[in-house]
Amino acid sequence: MPETLYPRPTAALNDRRRRLAPDADQAFRRFSQAVFQDGALSARVKQLIAVAVAHVTQCPYCIQGHTKAAVRAGATPEEIMEAIWVAAEMRAGGAFAHSAIALEAIEPADDPHKAQP
Repeated sequence: MPETLYPRPTAALNDRRRRLAPDADQAFRRFSQAVFQDGALSARVKQLIAVAVAHVTQCPYCIQGHTKAAVRAGATPEEIMEAIWVAAEMRAGGAFAHSAIALEAIEPADDPHKAQP
């Protein structure tokens, strides 16, 4: 069993991915470069968004890579941590909001706004 859950990203793994699906790999790289260029949002803001999303998706590679990219783009440690807190709130907020589904499944008649059959 490996020492860690996730293999370390290496040039050899990147080369293998590229060899196995070169067109998709090249298209993804072009897409990624286009997405993170300055536009209506600065590259710094886009990287902060990426840090937050990476925490929601829980991708360790994305967390590490986009945190480093955010720093290179000028983000401060405080901005990065605030982005992470936004992600945490949104993830928790999703669970809170979806509780309506469970509450409806438990007792649909509890809602006074629903018509009774």
